[in-house]
Amino acid sequence: METDDSLHHLETRKKPIYPVNPLLTEYLLANSREMNLGVSYERLERFTEAAPLYDADGDDTLWLSVLYPSGENERLRKDLTRIYAVLKTGGNLTMMDHLYCDRVDYCTFGNTKPFRIRIVNSLNDNQDYYYVKQADASRIYGLELEDLLSPNRIHFLTDQDTLIEEHIIGIPGDIFITDWLDSKWVKTIRLAKELVKFNQRCFVRLLGDMRSYNYVVDLTPDFEEAQIRIRAMDFDQQAYSGRTKFYLPQFFKENLAFVQHTVSCMNPITARQYE
Repeated sequence: METDDSLHHLETRKKPIYPVNPLLTEYLLANSREMNLGVSYERLERFTEAAPLYDADGDDTLWLSVLYPSGENERLRKDLTRIYAVLKTGGNLTMMDHLYCDRVDYCTFGNTKPFRIRIVNSLNDNQDYYYVKQADASRIYGLELEDLLSPNRIHFLTDQDTLIEEHIIGIPGDIFITDWLDSKWVKTIRLAKELVKFNQRCFVRLLGDMRSYNYVVDLTPDFEEAQIRIRAMDFDQQAYSGRTKFYLPQFFKENLAFVQHTVSCMNPITARQYE
């Protein structure tokens, strides 16, 4: 494996949002992805108050926690809770009795400026999230291909110009490199094997821009060793660039530590086997 520093400057232009055309809408309808949800991205844009959101260390996350007028606030939170039930259970609304929308956050950076919805289970205080975004055909293709061609299932819904997308759980790749790469919980060869597979999955699907902050590492404890799965969480760059290396995570310098890790414990013959 090798890295290519020139990719650091690749795709500096802002990627346009591609509209969802009638044929794609027809496909989404046929596969129960498109439906009338009652909450649009435009509706969420009508917040009247916003406050910076800080993490546990007091650092600014660049997200804003937003509020809506009192009457709209209650209605909106009920509608957002209902959407979560549709997203997770296919419309079984009986689970809504113990769920509520605790917070709506707005992202101030990135192409799509998404809203993040926090749902809380009142029985155990467990939290889950999902996102409301502007519908982008490129991202929708990426999500659908992830669901069809990868080992991972993806829950998402569309309503005309609005995209509802589940939260993908895991440790962000850049944080994993800093805090977990040398952890006793991570077996070196298992991580290397998964890195090779993830690299190949991205190339086969032409899913690009997989820098370390665009994927997560999911660790699942097993009876002997933790299972490892690397999952993309950014699907905008679907077949967008003409550069082959853009679809191979190994060539981004942000992933250099992962590349060096893999090279140190896996020979090319074994890597080719996993590919």
